[in-house]
Amino acid sequence: MEKNHDITILQMNDSHAYLDLHDEYFWKDGEQIYKKVGGYGRIKAYLNQVREENPGSVIALDNGDTIHGTYPAVKSKGEVMIPILNSMVFDAWTAHWDFAYGPEHLMDFSEELDYPLLAINCYREDTDQLVFDPYKIVDKNGTKVGLIGIAATIVDKTMPDHFSKGIYFTLGKKELPKYIHELKEKGVDLIVVFAHLGYPQELKLAKEVDGIDVLISGHTHNRVYDPAEVNGTLIIQSGCHGSFIGRLDLELEEGSITGYKHRLVEISEQINPDEEVQEMVDEAKKPHKDMLNEVVGETEIGLARDRVMETTMDNLLLKAMIEVSGAEMAFSNGWRYGSPIPPGKITVEDLWKIMPVNPPISKCQITGQELWDMIEEDLELTFSKNSYKQMGGYVKRCYGINVYFKVENPRGNRIQEFFVGNKRLNKDKTYEASFVTTQGIPAKYGKNRKNLDIKAVQALKDYVKSNTPISPELVRTFVPI
Repeated sequence: MEKNHDITILQMNDSHAYLDLHDEYFWKDGEQIYKKVGGYGRIKAYLNQVREENPGSVIALDNGDTIHGTYPAVKSKGEVMIPILNSMVFDAWTAHWDFAYGPEHLMDFSEELDYPLLAINCYREDTDQLVFDPYKIVDKNGTKVGLIGIAATIVDKTMPDHFSKGIYFTLGKKELPKYIHELKEKGVDLIVVFAHLGYPQELKLAKEVDGIDVLISGHTHNRVYDPAEVNGTLIIQSGCHGSFIGRLDLELEEGSITGYKHRLVEISEQINPDEEVQEMVDEAKKPHKDMLNEVVGETEIGLARDRVMETTMDNLLLKAMIEVSGAEMAFSNGWRYGSPIPPGKITVEDLWKIMPVNPPISKCQITGQELWDMIEEDLELTFSKNSYKQMGGYVKRCYGINVYFKVENPRGNRIQEFFVGNKRLNKDKTYEASFVTTQGIPAKYGKNRKNLDIKAVQALKDYVKSNTPISPELVRTFVPI
C-alpha cells in the first residue's frame, strides 16, 4: 500500500481586479452588514501561511475574472497586475472577463505570467485549434494531479463582440472525457477541473461526466460553505472580489480521496498583508489615488449587487441613465461584479467599481412587442430549466417598467403582467429607452440606436452630485408570482 499523500487546494475566483481592501456584505441575524476584506497583499499572506503549513502539497488555482473590474486594471488593460499575479504563484487559471481587451491581448498577457491559462473549450475560428493549453500536470508529494481548465462558454454568446474576435467557445462537455482519459493514460492519480461556467452548470457537468475528482467552480459568485458531492465529485466555489479563498484539504490513499475538510476562508482585515505584494498594490494605485478618492456625494442606503431580481446599486445607475437621456425607461445587464458601497460617502472609485467598462449612455426606440420578447429571453437566460442554457448574470436591470412573472413556466411563457410606468404595456406602441452596452438592449432589438455624448461614470457622478444624499430603493421591478 502506498503512503497517504495529503493535498491542499486553494481557490480564488472572480476577484475582478480588486487589488486592495474593500467593503463586502455579509448577513448577520437577518440583516445585511458590511466589513472590510480582501486585497492581494492579504491573499498572498494567507497563501504563504498555507504553503508553510503544507510544504510541497498545495495547489493554488484562479478561476478567472481576474484582470478586469477596477480602474487601475482597466486603465492598463490588466498590465498593472502582472507582477502581482506572478507573486501569487498560482498553478493555473482560466478566463471570462479577461477577454474584455480582446483575445489577442489575453494571449499576449498570458505569456507574461509564470503559470498557464488553461481552456479546453476556446478555439481559433480559422483553424479550429485550441487557443490555450487544455491541461497541466503537477506533482504534489508523489501524487500526480491533472489540472483541466474550462473558460466561460458565454464569451462569444452574450458578451460584446470584441471579446471573441477570431475565436469561439464550446461548453467543454464533449472535450472533457477525452482529456480525462488522456491524463489517466499519462498516469495521473487525481483529476481536478477548474471552470468558469457557473455553479448550476458545473453541478450538471459533474453529474454527466465521470472521472472528475474535484471541480473548482467559478462565475456565479456563490459562497459555498459545504462542498457539493455529485457523481463522486467534490465541488466548491468561493465568493468573489478576492473576499474569500476556498480551502479544500484532501486525504488520499493510492490516488483516491478518502476524506476531506473544507473552509471558506474570509480574507479578513486583520490579516497582515504580505509586504512585497502590498507595495506592488500601492504602486499600482498611486497614479490614480487622488482622482479615485474624490468624494462626489453620499448614499443613505447600502448599494450592492446582491440580488437576482433587482439591486440598489443598479437602480442608481438606471436612474442616472434616465436623468441624462430623458428616456422613459432604462436597461443594463444583470452584472454580478461590483463590491458594495455602505451608507455614507461615495467616491469616484466607487463609481468605477459600479461600471468599470464605462460605456457611453445609449438610446433607442423599441416597440412594446420587442420589450416583451427581450424580457422573456432574459428570463430564460437566467432561469432556464436546462442550466447549460443559463447564460445571463442576474435578471436584466430595468427601471421604468414592472414585470410580474412565473419562474417555473417554460421559455417564452413566463410574463404574466407587464407595465410601463402605471400603464399596461402596449405591444404596438414604440417607446424610448436608454441602455448601456449590447447586454442592456441586444442589437436585434430596437431601432435608431445612438450613443449619447456622455459615458456611464460621468452620468453617475453628475447624478450623485445633483441628488445627494441618494436613496435608490428597491421598487419591485420584477415580481415572481
